[in-house]
Amino acid sequence: MTDDANQDELAGPKNHRTIDRVTQILEEVVYHPGIGFAELARVLDAPKSSVHGFIRGLQAKGWLYENDRHFYLGPAIYGLTLASGHIRAGQVSQADLDALHKDTGMTVFLGVEAGDSLIYIGESGTDALTGFAARSNIRRKLISTAGGKALLAAKPDAERDAYLRGVRATDGEAISEFLGEFAEIKKTGVSRNFRHNGAQIAFASVVRNQLGETVAVAVLVGQTVDVQPRQAKVKKLLLKHVASWTQQKNTPREPI
Repeated sequence: MTDDANQDELAGPKNHRTIDRVTQILEEVVYHPGIGFAELARVLDAPKSSVHGFIRGLQAKGWLYENDRHFYLGPAIYGLTLASGHIRAGQVSQADLDALHKDTGMTVFLGVEAGDSLIYIGESGTDALTGFAARSNIRRKLISTAGGKALLAAKPDAERDAYLRGVRATDGEAISEFLGEFAEIKKTGVSRNFRHNGAQIAFASVVRNQLGETVAVAVLVGQTVDVQPRQAKVKKLLLKHVASWTQQKNTPREPI
């Protein structure tokens, strides 16, 4: 290591143009949720092509999301927050998640799609094992999870087919399993998955807004030996709670 490198290290934190730009974009969206592209470019005093590239990169990883040409914090932000504590999550409140946990006796997660991943943004009733798994990995493959399968089944055919083609080379077995379950998921509105070599079972159903658009997915996780004998009742309770959430107002951003 050179003397210059040692001096650099001792000098402490140092600004970096790319990091500064990305940070400024996120901060502007935090303090001005719903900000538009033109306003972001003006505030950053940067070429529109450069700002556009940063924004698309942040969207691809779930740090931002766009609604009607306005930008808001994306699910990845909430996923990181979940790793260290509880939050409220837009249309579905912590009280809603707690009520579902109380009625089913199962761990409850609220998840959203971010790119090709499922990210949990809310939880209730987490046990030690499930909580560790949720906090140590904020991104999960759609094709390999109950929540992801529910989201995939709810997609338009063209979007779902495009996703499946994209993961065909690496997840052929999971695709085959999903296709075998697809008709049942569409019929019942509930997907299922086993975790930890079958020790845990998960059920999921999509959450829709008042326009019928998919905005999230509710996931229940419990011990297979306890849940399987009452799975019909659990599915019924899941669908009942999720249906009630559809009538609630969705807010683009809530305080963390």
